[in-house]
Amino acid sequence: MASSTIAPTATSFILNKKDLGFSAFSAPSLFSIPKCRRTVSKKICSVTAPQQSERKPSTTGSVKTAMTLTEKILARASEKSQLSPGENVWVNVDILMTHDVCGPGSFDIFKKEFGENAKANPDYKGVCHIALAQEGHCRPGEVLLGTDSHTCTAGAFGQFATGIGITDAGFVLGAGKLLLKVPPTLRFVMDGEMPSYLLAKDLILQIIGEISVSGATYKSMEFVGTTVESLTMEERMTLCSMAIEAGAKNGVVPPDNTTYKYLEDKTSVVHEPVYSDEQARFLSEYRFDISKLEPLVAKPHSPDNRALARECKDVKIDRVYIGSCTGGKTEDFIAAAKVFLASGKKVKVPTFLVPATQKVWMDVYSLEVPGSGGKTCSQIFEEAGCDTPASPGCAACLGGPRDTYGRMNEPMVCVSTTNRNFPGRMGHKEGQIYLASPYTAAASALTGYVTDPREFLL
Repeated sequence: MASSTIAPTATSFILNKKDLGFSAFSAPSLFSIPKCRRTVSKKICSVTAPQQSERKPSTTGSVKTAMTLTEKILARASEKSQLSPGENVWVNVDILMTHDVCGPGSFDIFKKEFGENAKANPDYKGVCHIALAQEGHCRPGEVLLGTDSHTCTAGAFGQFATGIGITDAGFVLGAGKLLLKVPPTLRFVMDGEMPSYLLAKDLILQIIGEISVSGATYKSMEFVGTTVESLTMEERMTLCSMAIEAGAKNGVVPPDNTTYKYLEDKTSVVHEPVYSDEQARFLSEYRFDISKLEPLVAKPHSPDNRALARECKDVKIDRVYIGSCTGGKTEDFIAAAKVFLASGKKVKVPTFLVPATQKVWMDVYSLEVPGSGGKTCSQIFEEAGCDTPASPGCAACLGGPRDTYGRMNEPMVCVSTTNRNFPGRMGHKEGQIYLASPYTAAASALTGYVTDPREFLL
């Protein structure tokens, strides 16, 4: 085929350089070891280095060597005209998202430490990776850092987005920048018409199965091709979300008209997209003919344990879980509803539904499913016998306490639209998780076995 996841107390803290005064993002003072010594006291004097002249960003002047999309974003953010993989550079950060660190009372601390302009979100939105995009914080050409590995979801907008630790986040809060190593880029070219029974989850499972969970370690994964161009923004987010499951530093899709249309009513912040140069150097290039791809699953216990869904038809399951940043978006629930609608049957195993955000939850109850005669997702789910859609959040995607909604407290078998299937990921350490698209998850719920969705969609 190829060559080659409503918590009442959780909030998120978002720091946007464009919303703050310049002083909050000034570089920290630079110090040098002085060359002067006083003969009498023999004390070493520390003096401030002279201010350096401004370096022009990479968008101006001639480019000596062609660069990839990720290299260009980092070059501009570090105010350099040229960057190469392996270089360590101080990168100016446009957006910082801290995940689940702002409990009750924390807002006053942020105001005291970082000024009145610091913005904390007092209202719970849901899973940060999806809420960021819905509220216009994901913009082409910018740098977004977040304290969660799936921050790379925002790469769908032509943005450099990656996860960092809380210590690094603290540094960004104080300095507005962070030292990063420029990753080399792997290019994934996906061409061909997308079959009606496939979703972006199938595409990323195919890629990870091809290169393994370590195949893109500290590398950028750039997704291009006619198939990628045909994907919606939410589907592109699915694609980039699981770049981290291949070990990548970031995943990215070049911005286009689909990107700009999505952002039209979400942000007024001026942003400038960048694209890979024609002669850019890619570490490797992988090509896929998507028109020939079949529905896939990732068998326990690794996202790269790829198999065709039809090859697992004898695997009896105990439950289905539809949710997470990777598989709990509006379009994911519409996709699942289409399968239930087409079958006209009821589910044979408990089917848990967890919208990623408040907006997705509202969409599930308000948007009509195409071809349903005016029915909403929630109505279709009720008719199919699914559990009532839960409050927005990660829920069982990352396990959690025993009373977490949808958690596996016994050694069960689950088909899930989440992103990881490691032992214990959704609860019990002996639980078995089959990662799949919303189509495959819904089809499996209807039969009680891992099921190829073509049984109901063709």
